[in-house]
Amino acid sequence: MQQTSAIELTILMPCLNEAETLAVCVNKALGYLERSGVVGEVLIADNGSTDGSQQIAESLGARVVAIAEKGYGSALNGGIEHARGTYVIMGDADDSYDFSSLDGFVERLRAGDELVMGNRFRGGIAPGAMPPLHKYLGNPVLSWIGRSLFRSPIKDFHCGLRGFNRQSMLDLHLQTTGMEFASEMVVKSTLGGSRVSEVPTTLAKDGRSRPPHLRSWRDGWRHLRFLLIFSPRWLFLIPGTAAFVLGFVGVMLLGFGPIVFGRIGFTYSSQLYLAALTVVGYQSVLFAILTKIYAQQEGFRIPRSRSFDRLQKRISLESGAIVGLLLFLIGLGVAVGQFIGWASNDFGPLEAGATLRAAIPAALLMMLGSQTIMAGMFLGVLSVGVKRR
Repeated sequence: MQQTSAIELTILMPCLNEAETLAVCVNKALGYLERSGVVGEVLIADNGSTDGSQQIAESLGARVVAIAEKGYGSALNGGIEHARGTYVIMGDADDSYDFSSLDGFVERLRAGDELVMGNRFRGGIAPGAMPPLHKYLGNPVLSWIGRSLFRSPIKDFHCGLRGFNRQSMLDLHLQTTGMEFASEMVVKSTLGGSRVSEVPTTLAKDGRSRPPHLRSWRDGWRHLRFLLIFSPRWLFLIPGTAAFVLGFVGVMLLGFGPIVFGRIGFTYSSQLYLAALTVVGYQSVLFAILTKIYAQQEGFRIPRSRSFDRLQKRISLESGAIVGLLLFLIGLGVAVGQFIGWASNDFGPLEAGATLRAAIPAALLMMLGSQTIMAGMFLGVLSVGVKRR
């Protein structure tokens, strides 16, 4: 077996019971290496096949590694770790991708690109190769969301044929085990500042007689969930800020009396619901801030901004406690004032509307103060220095 340094390219295929099409894919990949003169290997990351796929691959000259942990992402992560090439080109073993035509990928990898994605919409999709739901909704929408959230240049986020610099990919510490691995690779490469590009590739109808492993709605949701969770700015900060501002301004304005627009009037019942909206929005903003601080401390490659860096320098357990205590005391002061007024009236009946218009902002300020204090304490926990291996 050739040494790692002598192998330029590993052609990697995840495999789970692909006996029908595996031989075709391996032969195409070996044929490409022979025809192009690229020094390489064909590696099969087997995820527990029971149909003899391993023996088929080995008989043709491919190397097989067994990956015990189940899942598309697990198989590929294990395959990347076992690859011996400087570059890796991965693709499904269902004969939907053409392993005999990889020149575009190799050219971009040699030019220094760290992730080279295939683009099926530019290269061509054969009739019946992609379900209409994926072609016209799933892939375009998820790719658009990925480009919007992470400013990625990739227009086909989920193309299964892609090449990358092996060491650069290992440095990203990819974690997901399922189909969302495809999104994680693109997102982390983009956020990490890797050189990313696309080349046209074709998609043929796969050669299997059984249904594919992909489950449209389940795996589509897993991709979308990953994209949203990895973007706290869009998932928590922006909607949370909008909810907080709308709720807080509404509560304070209604504290001066009812507001009427035409035939529609807003009073203390609306003020109560707006207070709840304020609390939820504020919690979302705090969660976004704490999530980003934690991610940066743990070394996750997420985008930084000067404004956030300035904010991070100013917030601490102490500053959170001071601001939170101030908010709480203001609210408590209003509550005490109301209590004194009630006592001066011999604890008799109060006018409900006027009482609630003052009590709701007071309670809101005490809740916001308490949330701020607790968030400051949690930030203090995050800031405790620990020894890392």
